[in-house]
Amino acid sequence: MKIALTLNHMANPRDSLALAVAFEAVGGDEVWVPETWGFDAPSLMGAIAARTTRIGIGAVLPVYSRSPALIAQTAAGVDAISGGRALLGLGTSGHQVIEGWHGVAFRRPLAELREAVTVCRTAWRRDLLEVDGPRPIPLPVGTGRALRLITRPERPNIPITLAALAPGGVRLAAEVADRWWPLFVTPDAIDGLWAEPLAQGRALREPSLAPLEVMASSVAWVGTGAGADEARAAARREIAFYVGSMGSRQRNYYASAVAGMGFAAEVDAIQSAALGGDRRRAEALVRPSMVESLALIGDAAHVRERLAALGDCGVTTLCLGPNTPDPLEAVAGIRGSLV
Repeated sequence: MKIALTLNHMANPRDSLALAVAFEAVGGDEVWVPETWGFDAPSLMGAIAARTTRIGIGAVLPVYSRSPALIAQTAAGVDAISGGRALLGLGTSGHQVIEGWHGVAFRRPLAELREAVTVCRTAWRRDLLEVDGPRPIPLPVGTGRALRLITRPERPNIPITLAALAPGGVRLAAEVADRWWPLFVTPDAIDGLWAEPLAQGRALREPSLAPLEVMASSVAWVGTGAGADEARAAARREIAFYVGSMGSRQRNYYASAVAGMGFAAEVDAIQSAALGGDRRRAEALVRPSMVESLALIGDAAHVRERLAALGDCGVTTLCLGPNTPDPLEAVAGIRGSLV
């Protein structure tokens, strides 16, 4: 199983760059650069590409903030600079970021995602770009959208990850993506909550695509004592942030997914506290059972057992959450638990 790291979206980019370099040095496999309402992701991706030699470099880019052609160009550029190490993630982000920050209407999310995937793969193959998607452009009849990427990219098939939690997005990921990233993942959710959309998407999957890979995000820590306690506190902060603050009460994909995992009452209480401005209470309302389910904390035997269960459900990459207390030590612990 690969070990990845999501960098902190609130951190100074220079600090994130230093952490990415150190993460590669201790055996990490991938770093993922966040993009919300802070710094952009591609700038840091390029810096990481210049300072590393082996590690994969990814970001989940919102499909509403860039045209599909620009997304294709950006991924091709990072792939060229890094020598073929770019990992393109695509997602819709949320209404707060798209409408509140970018000022773009949050509409037709599945059409936007599908068009971005199609345009990127077409551009990287340097085929003619002829797409009838959600962005109608007034061109003379018969001309269509026919363009070709003029430069030859490093790879004609950069891996595409779809970040999705809602059933429609999960179905689309299973149909067209190389990877699916639902953030919080449990074996029970893959076999239960998401089983139907995954099966529906796989039934439409092109035979030319390899089997769908799955990424799981988690605050992870191998050990007991003070380090484990700190990791659990970090997990509570991360769960409370996504469930409580990443959306409204009516529209929060993370809250809906975690509620569907059996924590509906807890999610309701966390949202009430977070949306009321009481962040500390929201964190305190994250029950130990939620941490146990959504984080990966314990001795080597416990972590090994949990990783095996995730692997059996198709998880190929464990992505350490940005709140993981010491990701460099966490990598060593996880590697050691697998020996």
